[in-house]
Amino acid sequence: MSILLDTTFLSPLRLTLQVASVATLISLVAGIAAAYILKRYEFPGRNILDAVLTLPLVLPPTVLGYYLLVLIGRRGVIGQFLQEQFGIQLMFTLKGAVIAAAVVSFPLVFKSARAALEGVSGNLENAARTLGCSEISVFLRVSLPLALRGIVAGAMLAFARAMGEFGATLMVAGNLPGKTQTMSLAVYSAVQAGRDDLANTLVLAISIVCVAILFITSKLVKPT
Repeated sequence: MSILLDTTFLSPLRLTLQVASVATLISLVAGIAAAYILKRYEFPGRNILDAVLTLPLVLPPTVLGYYLLVLIGRRGVIGQFLQEQFGIQLMFTLKGAVIAAAVVSFPLVFKSARAALEGVSGNLENAARTLGCSEISVFLRVSLPLALRGIVAGAMLAFARAMGEFGATLMVAGNLPGKTQTMSLAVYSAVQAGRDDLANTLVLAISIVCVAILFITSKLVKPT
């Protein structure tokens, strides 16, 4: 019980929940928007864009971390601009950890949202348009409610993935105790330090949360 009150457990737990929550929210908004655009509009390169948006799901974490370094690192295209213009630093900060987790978890929301939205009957959407609803109204009042179960399932999987993110986070945010050290990074540090009790507690906590999420997700996607 004492280990549960130890800051070496509570701090990574708190940071993990913060990072995973914000990252999931970002992935949810971006994933739904991307899914709706690809479902609603036909344009050249549509399939290529779909592949690019899904790429973080299959790329090795170190490769994804390198791409993020190129983009948001101190000398990166985005990172250097933010640093020089606004004084915002993303490397080795909690913001960097959130970005890494959001990028890694994004495809899970995107693919789930797209499948759910494409499963919505076009006849219902057309009927709403016939009644004078705008495209935004059709999406908010017809498409989104009907696709909600699938989207929520994807968001839960994204949350679990964000909780367990390691490789890209290590490269972008580092492993700074109390600042950027999430539970997966804390497990690595505990094993390196020979603290098996802490490692076991962290692993058990992550496993319980992930099993619970997978169980709830299976209930959500199960046909009624």
